[in-house]
Amino acid sequence: MSYKALALQVTCQTVNSCQNRDEAEAVMLRTIERIEQQITASVSVLGRDTLLVAAPEYFLTGPPVAETVDQWREKAALDIDGRVYEALGAMVQRQQLYFSGNAYEQDPFFPELYFQTSFIIGPNGDIILRYRRLNAMYIPTPHDVWELYLDAYGYDSLFPVVKTNIGNLACIASEDIMYPEVARCLAMRGAEVLLHATSEVGSPLLTHRKVAQLARAAENMAYVVSANSAGIAGSSVPLSTSDGSSKIIDPKGIILAEAGYGESIVANADIDLAALREFRQRPALGNLMARQRYELYTESYANHSVYPPNTLLGQPSDRQHFTRTQQEVIKKLYS
Repeated sequence: MSYKALALQVTCQTVNSCQNRDEAEAVMLRTIERIEQQITASVSVLGRDTLLVAAPEYFLTGPPVAETVDQWREKAALDIDGRVYEALGAMVQRQQLYFSGNAYEQDPFFPELYFQTSFIIGPNGDIILRYRRLNAMYIPTPHDVWELYLDAYGYDSLFPVVKTNIGNLACIASEDIMYPEVARCLAMRGAEVLLHATSEVGSPLLTHRKVAQLARAAENMAYVVSANSAGIAGSSVPLSTSDGSSKIIDPKGIILAEAGYGESIVANADIDLAALREFRQRPALGNLMARQRYELYTESYANHSVYPPNTLLGQPSDRQHFTRTQQEVIKKLYS
């Protein structure tokens, strides 16, 4: 099977200036309306075989800047069953494709926190996958409430893969692409297409994150669909800092399509599932997944702990806490 995927490069309208939840959700709903118009136009240009669309990181809200965890949760973190997800589901159902996005999200098991979640919505309008960002500097992650998170959801929830008629899909959020273990754990569970929602530096240089995108595709023999924003509007940061280079990379680490700057549908390419599966089943030097020797590494990981888990159990979540924790880790590593 072959179909077309699109990393939709769109401007992110922030909600930082909104005074309350109603104002913020009004901005989000207008964003959904605008993106549906762009998807409709994109499909009319690219063809009806466009079955997968990926949106950038925090495309509905932008990132928290000066807000505390409590303030951002109350204003910008979505309700799991709220009207914003309902509007997204209705949009995807009308478009009859698979849509991947990224948002901040509340969780009933952790009412004082929020998580950054990448999701996939199927053609029926239902969310078929949720992936919580695992590595972050200033926002809560499952690792920060490790024991309780595992009790609530189990270990496999950290690395979800969903089997669909367009392949085995998985998500990677933001800088999680910089950590090879994340993509590898998804590939170990069968992921064929990695949907990467990002908001990263727009640069003609080969940045660290660009290198990581190429490496994750090649070493896991998987497609990477990476959607960057076309700038962040309404932020104190210059608009075009996070802009450009949305791309689709094939399982050999070759860039099939890459957008320039500004809103764009240039990052579209064919996903050839039959070729990918044949590649993975062929005994060869380049079949890296079939040559992995995981036992070589398990003891090293088991005997080394760097960034501690559970730091938010009984501890208020604020930027100072995350900075202090990292300072302590650095002392442990290099003292």
